[in-house]
Amino acid sequence: MKVSTLGIDLVKNVFQLHGVGCNGQTVLKKKLTRDKFLPFLMQLEPCLIGMEACASSHHFARVLRQYGHEVKLIPPQYVKPYVKTNKTDAADAEAICEAVARPNMR
Repeated sequence: MKVSTLGIDLVKNVFQLHGVGCNGQTVLKKKLTRDKFLPFLMQLEPCLIGMEACASSHHFARVLRQYGHEVKLIPPQYVKPYVKTNKTDAADAEAICEAVARPNMR
């Protein structure tokens, strides 16, 4: 399981992850609790991680950069056009992963 891009939807207690490989195929769909979140990401090889910008995302971005990941925070209004279905945590994580992979996304 080689994840090249990871989209994370941060919620209060449960985090939804959506990862794609180098070929663009989905290789990871996972729901993690807060206490299992960082240990899981420490085991992953460094990759591009996208998160919606919110209060806790800045803290997690700093921590994940220490583990070698490249982290991009995306404003929610830039993620919304990529949501394909109803607003669920899994759909949001997939949309974040799609948005962060765009070449012109800062």
